[in-house]
Amino acid sequence: MDDKLLHPETLAVVSGRPAREPGAPLNEPIVPASTFHSGAPIEYGRDGNPGWSALEDAIGQLEHGRCVTFASGLAAATAILDELSPDAKVIGQRAPYYGVASLLREREGQGRIGLETHDALTVDTVAGADGGTLVWIESPTNPMLDVVDLPAVIGAARRAGATVVVDNTFATPMTQVPIDFGADLVLHSGTKLIGGHSDLLLGAVVAADEAWEHRLRQRRHNTGATPGVLEAYLALRGLRTLPVRFERAQQTARELAKRLGSHRGVARVRYPGTGTMISFETTGSGEDAERVCAAVALIIHATSLGAVETTMERRARYESERAAGTPETLIRLSVGLEHVQDLWADLDRALGLLPA
Repeated sequence: MDDKLLHPETLAVVSGRPAREPGAPLNEPIVPASTFHSGAPIEYGRDGNPGWSALEDAIGQLEHGRCVTFASGLAAATAILDELSPDAKVIGQRAPYYGVASLLREREGQGRIGLETHDALTVDTVAGADGGTLVWIESPTNPMLDVVDLPAVIGAARRAGATVVVDNTFATPMTQVPIDFGADLVLHSGTKLIGGHSDLLLGAVVAADEAWEHRLRQRRHNTGATPGVLEAYLALRGLRTLPVRFERAQQTARELAKRLGSHRGVARVRYPGTGTMISFETTGSGEDAERVCAAVALIIHATSLGAVETTMERRARYESERAAGTPETLIRLSVGLEHVQDLWADLDRALGLLPA
């Protein structure tokens, strides 16, 4: 059967499997080896691993490109930036994921790149792109959940000769496939929705062409930013259930966003209509919002996201987020797989503690 004709829900289950041979396992086994017999593409642990290859095959098929995995999402982002020429310019959003923002500011301060940021990325804001420019898009953004018109912005950037990377961590290929819109690179923190169980660190970049794939594999080899074999195994196992986890959590997120919008303790809800992430601003002060986070009993007060358990956090507790303009009372809610009524009861009770 032609894999190109399969739906993403099917690809998540069937891709990255061993050959169908009598007695063969259904899953690619964990291969904890640093050294391999000579004469094959993989001869040393930095060259590759069968477990990485299986995961890369699955993510690559879902994102319609060629996947290279890394030790973490930030390691993957660093690999992209390390491939830029010294005179490169990066056009990005004012408030992307804080780890990426820190990398960009660090490189700008070192004189390694020119950096141009905008409150929003539009056709007009990428008008200054050229052949030496990398346009870095995050959509939806973390934690403000701003959405970029990917077909329009990617198209404008590519017509100007720029390279385009899209961080697809929040949307996942269940919602959008940026390479289909012309993106050169797609970034994932596999720690989040792909892994889905709060038990691993892993990053991935999907390249639209073989040249970028080769550059990224060489960069990984040279820097040693390799994923662990157990982490790759767990990420692929998590990917198998991504479609059903995403759909279930998205249904709950839509309902919670609706209810939060009419709660007296909520001043504003940020939800793009799809996905598993909600950001909302409470009434009162930042300290009041912090007390809401501390008061939940079922929801977990923690910094990560995208897993089976629902987590929440006031993002302005971090100086870097405040500097980027994150509102003092903004709470990022990552919706998991618990029953919507139980989650709402927990939220409603905690928000009810806010001053009238």
